[in-house]
Amino acid sequence: MYTIQTIQVAQSINIRSVREIIDGTLLFQDSDELYYSLGARSYLYIFQFGVVCFFNLPEKSVQKYKKKILQFSKGEVEPRLTDDFLVKLVSGKSIVSTTEVILPVFDEEMIRLVMLHTAQNVALENYTSMTESLLEEAGIHTHNLQNKGALRISKKKLKMLIGRNLTLKNAIYENLYIFDVPEIAIENQQLNSLDQSFKREFDLKNRYRHVNDRINIINENLQLFKDIWDHKESSTLEWIIIILIFVEIVDLFIGKLL
Repeated sequence: MYTIQTIQVAQSINIRSVREIIDGTLLFQDSDELYYSLGARSYLYIFQFGVVCFFNLPEKSVQKYKKKILQFSKGEVEPRLTDDFLVKLVSGKSIVSTTEVILPVFDEEMIRLVMLHTAQNVALENYTSMTESLLEEAGIHTHNLQNKGALRISKKKLKMLIGRNLTLKNAIYENLYIFDVPEIAIENQQLNSLDQSFKREFDLKNRYRHVNDRINIINENLQLFKDIWDHKESSTLEWIIIILIFVEIVDLFIGKLL
């Protein structure tokens, strides 16, 4: 039996810089991922979206690599999301649950696929938490509108909320490929079947849609807030113009009287 420890160490990791400091055999790389063999059936998988997976590594080694990777990470995550997942080997079987997977053989590509899905699972949890936080914040201002008929948020803070929502939406779109079939599983029936089992068991597609729906709701709320602010500024500007015209008329009238 083996353990996969998956940790959201940051919001993003500089893959190119991290590659220069990891002392392992690089088995796969692209602009978003690095997959290493560390010997003795131990693996390290690093993802651009801030998640790191450790397969069959002692805690001392986990802390060593995590410390190295954090040097090239951005966006603090507190508390850090972690997930421990078990891998068992049973001849002729391939069974996936939310806490463990049974594999028929020990295979590097199977291990990589398992680590990929545990990473996506943790990343989705992180994005879900961020979305809930944004929704709660937007909800405060929605309740103010309902109860007091007033929008109590500054223009700057509103712009920051819009920026956070757009950044989150872009990050999810760029980093989560839940609807795609991994390249390693396209031409391998066994890996493809394992891929589909993980997506079903982790309910990745429905959870992804749920997060995306929440982001759209937040966006609608923020757009409404922006429209209210724009209308308020437009009304203020109109009153300023009216007052200036009135002052000018009064000045002209007084001038004629004098």
